[in-house]
Amino acid sequence: MLSSSPYQTSPQQIAQWLEAGPSETLAFLPETASPRRLAETLVALANGHGGALVLGVSSGGRLSGLASPREAQDRAIAAALMADPPLVLPLPEVVSVDGVAVCVVHVPPGLPHAYSLKGQYLTRTGSENRPLTTPELRSLLMARGSVSFESLPVHEATREDLDDAQVAQYMERLSGLTATSLSAALLTRGCLKPAEPGRFVPTYAGLLLFGRNPQQFLPSAEIIAVRYAGATMGDEFVREDIRGTLPQQIRRAEAFIAANMRRGWRIRSFEREEVTEYPLAVAREAVVNAVAHRDYGVRGDSIRLLMFSNRMEVYSPGRLPGHVTLDNLVTERFSRNEVIVQVLSDLGFIERLGYGIDRMIAAMQEAGLPAPRFEETANGFRVTLYGHGEALVSAKPEAQRWGNVMLNPRQEQALAYVLEHGRITNSAFQALCPDVSPETIRRDLADLVEKDLLIKIGEKRATYYILK
Repeated sequence: MLSSSPYQTSPQQIAQWLEAGPSETLAFLPETASPRRLAETLVALANGHGGALVLGVSSGGRLSGLASPREAQDRAIAAALMADPPLVLPLPEVVSVDGVAVCVVHVPPGLPHAYSLKGQYLTRTGSENRPLTTPELRSLLMARGSVSFESLPVHEATREDLDDAQVAQYMERLSGLTATSLSAALLTRGCLKPAEPGRFVPTYAGLLLFGRNPQQFLPSAEIIAVRYAGATMGDEFVREDIRGTLPQQIRRAEAFIAANMRRGWRIRSFEREEVTEYPLAVAREAVVNAVAHRDYGVRGDSIRLLMFSNRMEVYSPGRLPGHVTLDNLVTERFSRNEVIVQVLSDLGFIERLGYGIDRMIAAMQEAGLPAPRFEETANGFRVTLYGHGEALVSAKPEAQRWGNVMLNPRQEQALAYVLEHGRITNSAFQALCPDVSPETIRRDLADLVEKDLLIKIGEKRATYYILK
């Protein structure tokens, strides 16, 4: 089974921590520490700058180990749930250091709430947990204190509105999550909440991640994906309204991008290499960030994925959360939707350590493209990627451009026409091959679309084809 933790702490890292000693972002506790002591330390780290708690180490930094690593993981998860609101954290890791097992619990920076334990708000100073002062608590509440929309229970929904098959698939990926039932796992992950004795209701996060029909409760929780032929919006386009759970939306949006990107060649180090209009990893990251961090409390507005001949725009409802601004976007971290972020991280879509902005910038530079443009609108956030565009559609010898794809002479003629004119219609193709039946012309063009060489734009008489 895959590990759900993106941190993957190494024995060497543990050794460095032991040498450095506890700090504001690093805590040691022995296996015998009480559940309350565990919870206090996790809350203190969460209200500070995040960090790590290592179980199986004395306060003096000596390895004492764990008699039962699995039990230590379960106790750490239970301690996180003692917080108010419950802490949704990466699953604890078991790491062996010189044959001695320890349990590492990571607390990501930028969590969205002020967390308390039995009414007490804690933070870290040096290597100690301490209560927040009144001014500190006021400042923390101002920065984080709003209740997140994703954690609200949906009282008109029932437990049956969650798809157990999807939940079971999710649990199979998690090597460290032990639960007596699917409902217990959903409670641990913040996707269910008790409504009354013996009855649970899904949260918005639960419906978005595992719902049978999330749009029944949040109609605007969708991605509207559109590919336009030119650099502006026009009447002719390819559109897909992408619904379903958030993991399903991400996969379908990635498929839409891959199917609608241009492909071509460029020269690098005196060699020709095939490239795509945008690095697919960057386009995917933009979509994942939009899905993970949009404000789902904004009704009547959807994520919009718009592809033009010279750029791609990904818009998400809701401005930047918390203390994140355009100036500190690359370095600061804040999760508006901590449950959604954690489950998508568990599923391998994102890393909890960071949201990929720095990786996006580096990948665009590596591809010889401008850095992504980030901007806030009146009610949302937009990422714009500028691609290679028409530079990938320059004329090249057909035999090299189309590689080993099997084409008939008519199709080669059609592609040469598109290279010269930018597009081709059925009537233009018919004029090139006047002795061929309209049905054969239609099949030739459909085959070029199937071979991923052309994109069909428009419908009926307005249909034309452009290079992919």
